[in-house]
Amino acid sequence: MPKHVRKGDTVIVTSGDHKGVTGEITDVITKSDQVIVKGVNLRTKHIRPTQINPQGGIVSIEAPIHISKVSPVVDGKPTRVRFETATDGSKNRVAVRNGKSLGQVSGTKG
Repeated sequence: MPKHVRKGDTVIVTSGDHKGVTGEITDVITKSDQVIVKGVNLRTKHIRPTQINPQGGIVSIEAPIHISKVSPVVDGKPTRVRFETATDGSKNRVAVRNGKSLGQVSGTKG
C-alpha cells in the first residue's frame, strides 16, 4: 500500500503529545508503519562509558511515531494526500488542500 508521506517531507503532527509541531521526516520504518521526525518525540538516552567514549553521557534522540499521526504540510496547514495516475502511467502524490504536487511515486509503465 502506498504511503502518504516519504523521507524528506515536511509534516505536522496531528495528534498526541506533540500535536501541532512541524518537522522533516528523516526516516520511514515500513515494517511497523512509523516515521522519525526531526525534533519531535525526543527521548533521553543514558550512554555507558566505553573506550571510544570514556565520559559516557546523556543523549537526546528522536523516537519513532506512527505514520497515521503525521500529515504533509502545504501552505502551513496539514493536508490529506490523493494519488493520481497520469496518462503516461506515472503515479503522483497530490495535496487535497490545493492540488499541489507532492512528488512522483512511480515512473512510467513499460
